[in-house]
Amino acid sequence: MWYSAIGCLITLALTILLTPLAAEGQAAATVPRIGFLFFADPAPAAHVLEPFRHGLRERHYVEGQNIAIEDRYAEGSPSRLRDLAVELVQHKVDLIVAMGTPVAQAAQHATRTIPIVAYMGDAVEMGLVASLAWPGGNLTGVSIQMAETAGKRLELLKEAVPQASRVAVLWNAANPNKALEWQETQSAARAVGVTLQSVEVRTPDDFAGACAAITRGHADALITIVESLTLTHRSQIVDCTTQHRLPMMAAYRAFVEAGGLMSYGVKSRDLYRHLAVYVTKILQGAKPADLPVEQPTTFELIINLKTAKALGLTIPPPLLILADEVIQ
Repeated sequence: MWYSAIGCLITLALTILLTPLAAEGQAAATVPRIGFLFFADPAPAAHVLEPFRHGLRERHYVEGQNIAIEDRYAEGSPSRLRDLAVELVQHKVDLIVAMGTPVAQAAQHATRTIPIVAYMGDAVEMGLVASLAWPGGNLTGVSIQMAETAGKRLELLKEAVPQASRVAVLWNAANPNKALEWQETQSAARAVGVTLQSVEVRTPDDFAGACAAITRGHADALITIVESLTLTHRSQIVDCTTQHRLPMMAAYRAFVEAGGLMSYGVKSRDLYRHLAVYVTKILQGAKPADLPVEQPTTFELIINLKTAKALGLTIPPPLLILADEVIQ
């Protein structure tokens, strides 16, 4: 009897002690894991992750508590990008967030079952979805049609630099998604009476030669067509414009924050935060095939007045009034 009672007490004590540990193990196992895949290195990705995490917190998902993020960075290497996409699939993440069209393509090539939320270019043109209203596969997200605002970027640049008659256009010709943007820029150039110089890059090793080509072409200003490669190497591009005193226009504010003159494009931080809406819906049971791909409707003009002064430019007052933000 005595030994039987002691045995029962020991069993009860062990049960009480081990139950919380078992519960913790079960809780940890149910925490959703989000794969975050980026073409560049961690430094520029921080500008994306911060608003994305903010969007998750707004929907009561807190990293380290009830959600986990496994981030991967290809550091500008397409082959590494494909390997990292496969790695995330092998880690059996619950969902992949793909930042950029090449990233979305790599993720979709790696899996047709794991849900993908993408920040991408023309999703239909690139074959990522069947239609914007009904994606039809395992991928959805936000589609940025930069070609539609390409003409506006050239017009704004011309307004800021009226004397510019020759404008270099730096773009990744290996990215088929950007050919339309180049074509739209050409159409706008004819309308405003500007001659364009096409400067093509395809790999990270091409930027030094591109800068030299821009200089030889006697460009008065530069437009950078933004995608993963040019975004990753924006510091190198801005260094070129600073060295040769070239006003530059791009589609992303990150170029202006790095020292470029102007940007006109989508409010990217709002869109990064909005990706969390898709993630939340999918984690709660929605299917990517049924979630329409969204397109932005609001845009922002950012001007770096410090850069303008360094270039000896006086930005016309109407343009400053139009700007959503002026960096002093």
